[in-house]
Amino acid sequence: MDLGLTDKVVVVTGGSRGIGAAIVRALAREGARPVIVGDGSSEAAALIQQVEAAGGQAYFLDRYLSTPADSEAAIGEVLRRFGRIDGLVNNAGVNDGASLERGPAAFRTSLEKNLLHYFDMAHYALPALKESRGAILNIASKTALTGQGGTSGYAASKGGQLALTREWAAELAPLGIRVNAIVPAEVMTPMYADWISTFDEPDGKRREIERRIPLGQRMTTAEEIADTAAFLLSPLSSHTTGQWIFVDGGYVHLDRAL
Repeated sequence: MDLGLTDKVVVVTGGSRGIGAAIVRALAREGARPVIVGDGSSEAAALIQQVEAAGGQAYFLDRYLSTPADSEAAIGEVLRRFGRIDGLVNNAGVNDGASLERGPAAFRTSLEKNLLHYFDMAHYALPALKESRGAILNIASKTALTGQGGTSGYAASKGGQLALTREWAAELAPLGIRVNAIVPAEVMTPMYADWISTFDEPDGKRREIERRIPLGQRMTTAEEIADTAAFLLSPLSSHTTGQWIFVDGGYVHLDRAL
C-alpha cells in the first residue's frame, strides 16, 4: 500500500536506535526522507547505510536536545538543507529512574530529557508545519496510565506528552495540522534488553512480562510501532487527530490475566 509519503521530510528525534530507528526504516521504505536528530552517530551511520542499501534515504543531525537552543538549531538546519518539514516525530527519551526518593533535581532533569524538548521541537517546527499542513506524532508510554514505580520523572513526562497531544490537536486543527500519540507498553528494544539484563534471571523476567500481554503473550516489536507511526504521519490518516493509539497487544486496556 502506498501511504503517500514519497519525498516527505519527517524529523525523528532519537531516531538512531530502538523505536526511533524502526520508524526511520518504515518511513524510508515509503519513500519519505527521514531526518534523525539526536546523539549516537555510529548507530545512525549504520542505520543510514542499511536504509540506503534497501534503496531508501535518511539523514542525521548529531545534536543532543538539552536546551531550547538545541531544538531551534536542529530545526533550522533541517530547513536549510531541505526547505520544508512535513512531519515531526517526538521520540527521544529515557526511562531514567528519577524516583520520588531521588529528589527535585533528578525529577527536573528527567523532564528535560523526556518532555521539554517535545515542546521545543514542535514550537520551532510549527511555521514549517503550517506551510505543509503536516503532522506531529508523540511517542509516549503506558507508564503515563499504569504507573511503574520508581520513575516519577519519566511517568510525569509521558503524561505530559499525552496532554500536549490533545492540546496541540485542538490548537492546530484550524491550521490542518494533525497531532497524535502512540502509547507503547512492552517493546523489545536494545534499551529494554539492557534493563531486562539487570535481573538475576533475565529470561524468567521476560517470560513473566510476556505472560501479562493478552495478545499472543509476546512483546510488541519496534516494527509494529513503526508501521502505525507511518500510517499516522500519512495522508491515509487525514481525519485522525488528538488520538492516543495503544500498540501494546492489549496490555493497558484488557485483563492481563487473559
